[in-house]
Amino acid sequence: AALAADIKIGIAEALSGPAAQYGVPIRNGFELAAGEINAKGGINGNTLQLVVEDEQGKKEEAINVFKKLIFQDKVLMIFGPTLSNSMFAGGPVANAAKVVAFGTSNTANGITDIGPYIFRNSVMESDVLPVTVSSAVKHYHIKKVAVIYGNDDAFTKSGYDVFKKVLEDQKIPVTTTETYVKGDVDFKAQLTKIKAGAPDAIVCSCLAEEAANIIVQARGLGLTVPFIGGNGFNSPKLFEVSKLAGDGTFVGSPWANSNPAPANQRFVAAYKQKYGTEPNQFAAQAYDAMNIAAAALQTVKISGNLEADRQALRDALPKVSIDGATGPFKFRPAAGKDGKPAGYDAEQKPFIYLIQGGKFTLYTGK
Repeated sequence: AALAADIKIGIAEALSGPAAQYGVPIRNGFELAAGEINAKGGINGNTLQLVVEDEQGKKEEAINVFKKLIFQDKVLMIFGPTLSNSMFAGGPVANAAKVVAFGTSNTANGITDIGPYIFRNSVMESDVLPVTVSSAVKHYHIKKVAVIYGNDDAFTKSGYDVFKKVLEDQKIPVTTTETYVKGDVDFKAQLTKIKAGAPDAIVCSCLAEEAANIIVQARGLGLTVPFIGGNGFNSPKLFEVSKLAGDGTFVGSPWANSNPAPANQRFVAAYKQKYGTEPNQFAAQAYDAMNIAAAALQTVKISGNLEADRQALRDALPKVSIDGATGPFKFRPAAGKDGKPAGYDAEQKPFIYLIQGGKFTLYTGK
């Protein structure tokens, strides 16, 4: 007779370093969901066992951690890594080994082009930013913008590429485009050039810590125009540094804390009870991702043949649709490049936030 067994799931997230602001809530979301699933009897009597590794938000560590989880720990699949840069490094390792790598926070274009074993439920910037920009333009009657972005990071560079196309499509002139590199803390030179162009808003494809410093320094230079941010803005870290300086910023997100849907309200209450703090978008996406994987696993007969079980899970995942904390979710096949097999992206509508009082406030169009 078949005995109940552990289903080993790899968790590769940035639990230290600057990207931990995203990675720690992500881990929390996974642990909360897995705990709830196990408490209800697991997957057909089998228990989910999370094997958690810190990839530190570094490309080389993502590769090392993926190899450990796949070949040493022999996990069924991997969730992570946290940053798009790291997925571009680690994803090919998983794809070559025919192991699912499931990103919950990777929004850069091209992630799922890595191959057919790459999945994500993180909504792409190309789906979110057109709605974010059009909402801000309508709200503020914006005629022209300046742009600033990090040009040495896959996520912020990809975000810039999307912003650039969106601004062209919506016929919004750009007064100046400025760049910076990781580790920069002084943005006054770039902001002085931006101020000289007198834009109506500043478009920023940046991670939260850099975005907060840019906002504070902009205000110090007398730049009072609003910001339009990408997915990197979706972190409480933004307010730790900028306080109220970021008020008036528009940003898109696949999740809204105030969404009254029962699945979301249950998640928010459970997260606050377990961790003593409010969840964020990244925790919500991780929570949903674990439930997506669980739904797929419910349809898979775990044989004990690791190679076969990994393939069966990969084949089951695209068929899953759920109503989760982030709302109704399903996968869509990635377009791929040059006819090569690709993975699966998120099919999901974004929420738009207007930052008010140092908090993300759901934008109602008023």
